[in-house]
Amino acid sequence: MGDTIYIVLKGRLRAFLADNTGKELTLGVYGPLEYVGEMSLDGGPRSANVEALEASLCSVVSREDLLSYIASQPAFALEMMGLLIRRARLATESARSVALIDVYGRLVRLLNQLAGEEGPRGERQMTERMTHQAMAQHLACSREMVSRLLRDLETGGYIAVEDRWITLLRPLPARW
Repeated sequence: MGDTIYIVLKGRLRAFLADNTGKELTLGVYGPLEYVGEMSLDGGPRSANVEALEASLCSVVSREDLLSYIASQPAFALEMMGLLIRRARLATESARSVALIDVYGRLVRLLNQLAGEEGPRGERQMTERMTHQAMAQHLACSREMVSRLLRDLETGGYIAVEDRWITLLRPLPARW
């Protein structure tokens, strides 16, 4: 049971689900001024695990303090509802993606989401480095599958990988 939320002041946290075989699914990565743990404020058990991706500092807010703040600042409740709705939509989209889109399609979407602005030759570099394992956790697949797909895309001239930085050299094909 949890009755607190954690507001990230510094660093990044990853919320994830895990099974007893060690498979994980990343639900989200949260940075400064974002929060985790809000799902337990109804008095129920925590529904996900959270780990620090880097040295982090969080403020711990109790359910009582949060309710008191909402009573004095009702506009905050609307902001919090908006965030919860956005997270619910992301969860719905994630479930749809896992159920209806193949791993390659999910990888293309992830790479396009993480790619920065287009460079002078049309290339787009990832805004952060991710291990194959981290990608697999986002995509609900094996690390080996991610490695194979990325190797195929590199061989096909669609991506370049240097020091774990992925650059999209040209638009990725819809099907592989």
